[in-house]
Amino acid sequence: MVVYFVDMRHPDQCCNKVVVGTLTPLLSIILSFKRLRCYEASRSVNNTMPSTAATAYHSSPCFSLQSPSSLPSNSHQPNNPLTIKPKNVLQKHPLYTPAHSNLSLQFKEKILCLEIMGVDSGKALSLNPSLHTATLHSIHSIISFLQSKGIHQKDLGRIFGMCPKLLTSNIRTDLIPVFNFLSQDLKVPDQSFRRVINKCPRLLVSSVRDQLKPALIFLQRLGFQDLEALAHQDPVLLVSSVEKTLIPKLEYLVSLGMSRADAVGMVLRCPGLFTFSVENNFKPKFEYFVGEMEGNLEELKEFPQYFAFSLEKRIKPRHMEAVQNGVKVPLALMLKSTDEEFRELMTRHGSG
Repeated sequence: MVVYFVDMRHPDQCCNKVVVGTLTPLLSIILSFKRLRCYEASRSVNNTMPSTAATAYHSSPCFSLQSPSSLPSNSHQPNNPLTIKPKNVLQKHPLYTPAHSNLSLQFKEKILCLEIMGVDSGKALSLNPSLHTATLHSIHSIISFLQSKGIHQKDLGRIFGMCPKLLTSNIRTDLIPVFNFLSQDLKVPDQSFRRVINKCPRLLVSSVRDQLKPALIFLQRLGFQDLEALAHQDPVLLVSSVEKTLIPKLEYLVSLGMSRADAVGMVLRCPGLFTFSVENNFKPKFEYFVGEMEGNLEELKEFPQYFAFSLEKRIKPRHMEAVQNGVKVPLALMLKSTDEEFRELMTRHGSG
């Protein structure tokens, strides 16, 4: 598809055309103009701002300082947006008009390529300042490595968007150890790398030595023996801090009055308990369970999934309707049944 870009200052003139495959990259490119104009404005403002104000202004995602860097080497992957030769396509783009001449060619290409992949370049630069000076060649190397591990190009926008730190990671010291961990410690077959990474992109920016292995050891000691389930269903547990997340959640369950063995049994049956907030989930739901529902701990031990349901949208409405109908319903049945099943349950017991 050929798309013509129109300069709105001269709407009667068609300034340039770019061949694009889908509309999404086009929209991303248009958004990149706004960020680059903001970048230029910051440079202009900096000339008149006091040093302290300029420092604060530079911290915004609109500002970046890029020194010229070497162009990336040609790639043999024609479908990769980073392999487009600038003189063939990118330099025909309106971004390369004289209005943007004070931006380096390398920086323009880096912004464009990030946006074409679906990455919010301004957010990425803000969250990962090291990206300001990263070369396009280094970014391309990371993309090529991930693709060699089975990650699809269509996955990259979401992965880099969630983990912009990945764009400046070191393949040898950061990424290869992660894939070795998946293969050797979690027994993930090569063809399943993509599924696991898409489930939890944060694996790629987690230290194997300081984060992934300690979490795996802790979880295995608790009783998590199904490595396949851990890798494919609950990989988020592996990127959770043992000291700051996993242990405190377990201790809170024990503080409710149950034994440690019972608490461990609950997280084994419902691993999602490790991902819930103590203040925003456990406490209000437990208080309602004990105070309004007059429940007992045995019910929670049998059905720890109680904490996975919304208090306002599921637990309270279902409980209140059951009380109004004078129906005593087991906790699991009350929450797991569909709306139709629950209405039928209320009707049947209410009429009986």
